[in-house]
Amino acid sequence: MPPFLRPPGARSEKDMKARCVSCGLCAAVCNYACIEMTPDHIFFGGGTPKIFQRKSPCFLCMKCSAVCPTGALGNVSMEEAGMGRACLDRARCVDYRRNTGIMCWTCYERCPLKGKAIVLKNGYLPEVTERCVGCGVCEYVCPVAVITVTPARDLPGNRRGGNT
Repeated sequence: MPPFLRPPGARSEKDMKARCVSCGLCAAVCNYACIEMTPDHIFFGGGTPKIFQRKSPCFLCMKCSAVCPTGALGNVSMEEAGMGRACLDRARCVDYRRNTGIMCWTCYERCPLKGKAIVLKNGYLPEVTERCVGCGVCEYVCPVAVITVTPARDLPGNRRGGNT
């Protein structure tokens, strides 16, 4: 299965699977149709919400967490989405490569938390900060595919990551 994120405010995997009743309200209310209800419980026919950030990232509209009837998704703000953490490979990023004559900044420009989750170090070098919530937009828009988002469930200490 390709890497995926849970929607904003998702509980731990164990809690998510215990609380989610597969109602699909989160997917139905999403402005960007990025939430998919994929089958996790083959025997029960249900599924839990997943976001495949390489296909369609979360733009942090925050409607999904507000409509969850069971608390599988906590009603949180954009800054508390806690979906994961982006990591930028500086060795491959065009902004960090010398003498290319290219200034990209696509990740910075498209970040829903622009200037907070991704900042421009020295005014021109994109850098992921501790405020990144892992929505996947930067990974989706990066023209040279040098950004990856690690889902919260796979992070040591549940929020670490950053630039390499």
